[in-house]
Amino acid sequence: MQEQSDEALMARVAAGDEAAFRILARRHVPRAIALARRVLRNSAEAEDVAQDAMLRVWTNAPRWRPIASFRTWLTRIVVNLCIDRQRRVSWLGIEAAGDVADPAPDAAARRETSDTARLIDEAIAELPVRQRTAIVLTYREGMSNAQTAEVLESSVAAVETLLVRAKQTLRAKLGPLFDKS
Repeated sequence: MQEQSDEALMARVAAGDEAAFRILARRHVPRAIALARRVLRNSAEAEDVAQDAMLRVWTNAPRWRPIASFRTWLTRIVVNLCIDRQRRVSWLGIEAAGDVADPAPDAAARRETSDTARLIDEAIAELPVRQRTAIVLTYREGMSNAQTAEVLESSVAAVETLLVRAKQTLRAKLGPLFDKS
């Protein structure tokens, strides 16, 4: 069953096959977490988004139709959940902060140690959510403009416009960084 396509596994999941669901989860949860982390800039919320996305895969499996690839469908779910979370404003009291977090960097933070990468990530994080999502899907996830348009439920031309605007903003913010070298 390990060698079956995602679409074949989804057909089995639709029939209630938990083993097929576990295989899909092993294949796609790490990428879903990484995508959510890039869009949200929050590791804890990224894991929640990935869990919510997989729950939606399980509950919506009987209604799923292989119009798009499973990966594209799952990416759309993750992106929509991220956008929904960013629209929500949550206000918590200081007592909700709990214990002080461990100051040691997590695995993702250790991987992004260079100052340049940090500055680029910060500039991307400041982009409007749709521009940021287009940049992440296209350049970090390696999706084509057509796939990104499908995930964002927009046209390819709209994605290209988002990418142009995002690149212009990044160039304006990061230009001095690259002009020094």
